[in-house]
Amino acid sequence: MKPASDRAEFAAREASEPKKLFIKSFGCQMNVYDATRMADVLAPEGYEETAQIEQADLIVLNTCHIREKAAEKVFSELGKLRQLKEERQARGQSTRIAVAGCVAQAEGSEILRKQRAVDLVVGPQNYHRLPDLVRESVSQPVVDTEFPVEDKFDHLTAPSDEKIRERGVSAFLTVQEGCDKFCTFCVVPYTRGAEISRPAAKIVAEAEVLARAGVREITLLGQNVDAYHGMGEDGAIWSLARLLRRLAQVEGILRLRFTTSHPNDMTDDLIEAFADLPALMPFLHLPVQSGSDAILQAMNRRHSAQDYVRLIEKIRRARPDLALSSDFIVGFPGETDADFQATLDLISEVRFASSFSFKYSPRPGTPGAELPDQIDEAIKTERLYRLQELVERQRQQFNASLVGQITPVLFEKPGRHEGQVAGKSPYLQPVQVDGRVELIGRQVPVEIVRCGSNSLFGRLVDPGSEGAA
Repeated sequence: MKPASDRAEFAAREASEPKKLFIKSFGCQMNVYDATRMADVLAPEGYEETAQIEQADLIVLNTCHIREKAAEKVFSELGKLRQLKEERQARGQSTRIAVAGCVAQAEGSEILRKQRAVDLVVGPQNYHRLPDLVRESVSQPVVDTEFPVEDKFDHLTAPSDEKIRERGVSAFLTVQEGCDKFCTFCVVPYTRGAEISRPAAKIVAEAEVLARAGVREITLLGQNVDAYHGMGEDGAIWSLARLLRRLAQVEGILRLRFTTSHPNDMTDDLIEAFADLPALMPFLHLPVQSGSDAILQAMNRRHSAQDYVRLIEKIRRARPDLALSSDFIVGFPGETDADFQATLDLISEVRFASSFSFKYSPRPGTPGAELPDQIDEAIKTERLYRLQELVERQRQQFNASLVGQITPVLFEKPGRHEGQVAGKSPYLQPVQVDGRVELIGRQVPVEIVRCGSNSLFGRLVDPGSEGAA
C-alpha cells in the first residue's frame, strides 16, 4: 500500500500542473504505433510527452518478447529506473513506472516480484485503460493482462492535429492483431492472442484524420497483416487488397505499405494490387525464416522453400520493380550444415534488398523451446555472421543499382546538414538532397547520384519544384 501522503500528492497533481510522460518502445513497428496511442490516451489526463526520462512523472516501457535479449533488456532497464525513481523521490518528486506490451502479457505479476519499483503491468490489449490503471496504481501495484471483451480501439483517444504533424508525414496504422499460425518459435499467439481484424470503416476514418493533418504515407500493421479479413463499409468481409484500394482513395495519401506478412496469406488479389495500385509501394517484407524444408516443417511454417520461391516469382511478374525484405532465424533446433546452406542458397536465388536476421532464441511456453538438438551458441553466431554478410552484399548491390536512376522521394524532415532535406525512396532507403524545407510532405522525382553505406544521395530533377504548392 502506498503512503497516504504519496496518494494525496498524486491526487493534487492530477488536478493541477501538467505531468511528464516518457515512453520507451522495444521491438516491432506495432509497438511504435501502440506507444503513440498510449500517449494519446494519457494526453487528456494532463500528460505531456518528454524526451528527458529524468523529467518523467510516468515512465512506460513498451516491451517486446519475441527474442530473449529483448526481455533481458527490459529488466536491465528496470534496474536503472528503480534508481531514478529513488533519486526523484529523494527530491520530493513522485514517479510511476509501467511495463506494457508483450513482456507484460507473458510475465504478468512476475514482473512485480522481480522488480518492486514497478507500479503497473499492462498487456497490449489493455492500454486503452491506462488512465484508470495509473490512478489505481497510486494505492497498490496493478496488473492487467486479461484479454478484454471490448475492442480497445473503440476506447482510444484520437490524437490532435498538432500531435500528428509533430510525428511526421509517415504514420503507422494497426489494422490487424494476433496470429493463428502458431509457428513453433513464436510467442505472438500467446501474448497478442488470436487474429482479429478491425472494421474497414474505422481504419478509413483513422486514415482520413491522419491525412487531414499532413500524413502522406501510411504503413498498415498487423502481426499477420495479409490475413486481414475485416468488415467492409458495404457489410461484406474485405481482404487486405480491398482495404488498400479503399485507402488509396483517401485524399492526401500518396503512399501505402503493409507489414508483416505470411507467405500463405499472400493472395492473388493482393498480388494484383501491387500490379495496378500506384500508391502501394514496390517493397514487400515477406518472412521466410529458413530455406530448409525440414526446418520449415519443424517451425510449423506450412510452406516449402520452393513454395516461397514460386510465390516471389509470381509477385515479381506482377510488379517487376519489386524489392524484398525478409526475416531469417539461424540455429533453429536440429538445423544441420546442409539446412543452413539451403537458407544461403535461397537468399542467393531470391535476392533481398534488406533483411532482419537473428539467432534462434528459445521462448518459454513455445514448442520450439522443448525440441531436442538445440544448437550450440558458437555455431549460431558463425552462421548468423555468414548469412548477414551475404544479405549485406545484396543490400549494397541493390542500393548501387539505383545510382543514375530517377525515383520518387517523399521528403520527411530536414537533412543532416544545413540546406539539406531527407526523405525515403519507395524502398524505404533514406535519401538526402540539397533542398529547402518546403519539400517536406511532398513527393518529387530525384536522381540518385551516389550511395553511402546506409543512405542514398541525390539531386532534384526539377529544382523549381521546391517552391511549388
